[in-house]
Amino acid sequence: MARIGLMGGTFDPIHNGHLLLARQAHAEYKLHQIWFMPAGQPPHKHDHSITPAADRCAMIRLAIAPFPFFRFFDFEIRREGDSYTAETLRLLHRTYPQHEFYFIVGADSFLEIESWYHPDEILRQTRLLVADREYPGAARSIKEQARYLTERYDAKIQLLHCSEMHVASGELRAMIARQEPISSYVPRAVETYICANGLYTAQKSL
Repeated sequence: MARIGLMGGTFDPIHNGHLLLARQAHAEYKLHQIWFMPAGQPPHKHDHSITPAADRCAMIRLAIAPFPFFRFFDFEIRREGDSYTAETLRLLHRTYPQHEFYFIVGADSFLEIESWYHPDEILRQTRLLVADREYPGAARSIKEQARYLTERYDAKIQLLHCSEMHVASGELRAMIARQEPISSYVPRAVETYICANGLYTAQKSL
């Protein structure tokens, strides 16, 4: 049995914060691999356009290339319709019954997880690895949220002891549209791809 970490999201674009979280999960919990699985059409993002899957997938491949324990999986991209984490986990368990899955999430997602589709199924099917950092304005701290979810859903939650990078893909898209530098936030290969393909410019900004 292999211990597999799952990194999901639109990755629009992928950034150093994603890589930092994945690297910490791999090191701290001795995971065999981390699978990066970009979402097709997340149901909570119907209110704006998402960069074509081909571009998002290309950027992920470039970003993870230096890390032999990272893998790209188009598991959700190949599925039609909305991408629901609960359904993805169900299919992964069916397809790879020999693996144990760890779902890696940032602090913001963890605090909002009860608003996801069938959070009870998500928490039943996987162990969460969560970035342990303060999130300004949140009703609960990460540790309080972990205790609450454990008591309510019998969730399996473990903390990642790293400094999660305070950057979001939406902020990067806005920075690019304003022609501000992003080299501190994304791998060089990703920045080169974005520039070469004119992604997130003022005309194409999301």
